[in-house]
Amino acid sequence: MYVYELDRPWTDTPFKFQGFLLNQPDELDALKKYCGWVLVDPERSELAEPYRRGRTAYAETTSVEQEFEAAAKAHVASETLVRDVIAAVRIGKALDAERIQASVTTMTESVLRNPDALLLFAQLREKGDYTVTHAVDVAVYMIAFGRFLQLEPGQIDFLGYLGLLQDVGKVRLPKQLLEKRDRLSVEEFERAKLHVNYSVEILRATRGLPRDLARLAALHHERHDGSGYPNKLRGGEIGMIGSIAAIVDTFDALTVRRPYAEPIAPSAALNMLYKWRGAFFDANLVEQFIRCIGIFPVGSLVELNSGEVAVVIAHNVAKRLQPRVMVIRDRAGNPMRPHKLLDLSREQKVAAGGETYRIRRTLEYGNVPISSEELFMK
Repeated sequence: MYVYELDRPWTDTPFKFQGFLLNQPDELDALKKYCGWVLVDPERSELAEPYRRGRTAYAETTSVEQEFEAAAKAHVASETLVRDVIAAVRIGKALDAERIQASVTTMTESVLRNPDALLLFAQLREKGDYTVTHAVDVAVYMIAFGRFLQLEPGQIDFLGYLGLLQDVGKVRLPKQLLEKRDRLSVEEFERAKLHVNYSVEILRATRGLPRDLARLAALHHERHDGSGYPNKLRGGEIGMIGSIAAIVDTFDALTVRRPYAEPIAPSAALNMLYKWRGAFFDANLVEQFIRCIGIFPVGSLVELNSGEVAVVIAHNVAKRLQPRVMVIRDRAGNPMRPHKLLDLSREQKVAAGGETYRIRRTLEYGNVPISSEELFMK
């Protein structure tokens, strides 16, 4: 059921979004705990669950701990690939389609084995050049979203290609334009928008890439209400793949440091997407993406009711409010060695009392430093 109103302020509950699809037992338990009654939208309840989901079910064949090393290698290799792609475009050299395919396949295979490991590494990886980081991370999110939507492996691979290459045309823009810290002038913005056309030209000239990649690479700046560019497409004209690309591109851009903006927490970015649903982005796909990323996104820092600080390392599909976490700081803020793993769905007791471990709040970026290298250290 789609719950759109509570009998109390949303801020008094664990639910971050004003309106959500209720489909998990722990969410129902939380509603019973906090609310006497709620209001349900029957039309959205009917439409939300089956919307555009595929029929390919994927089982986790490795744990996040087992998959983390392979995921890290896949991410690092893709970063190297993107740097080489940028260098090739700058000197007018053809892109290596076979290498691109190998990179996409490696990331897709990792995500199909375990959907959290690559997302976790991407979140904790120290961010370098924005163009490189953004391309790889968008590819990771798009692959993970495709798995969540139960699309066929070939479609998921395609999303990986698109994430890696849809912004390749930015290489042809002046460096001072890309790195400008102030708001772009009207003329500068018009110049910046040309990167979409450049991407299409580059991809069309590259042999060995998936058919339709160039055409679909032009869609990630289109908006549901027709306010986007380059063709001011509306609604269904953008299509599912273009809509996915637009949502993921915006989400990742909001959560990383850009020349003109500081990053915001994933939960804040999801809130912004939710507010923009139906206007800038396909409403149902935004809601599906929020479900995919989770109320407590993988890689986010949280404070437990024990006062300890933990990083979310894996979702719990059955109980979305109770993910698996790794405790990295004790209640005094000191690094914890070895790190303590907790599955919050198992209702483990806090050592200091009889209370069950739970998440008290999310923390903003930079509050507690944690690197991918130290995450699974003994």
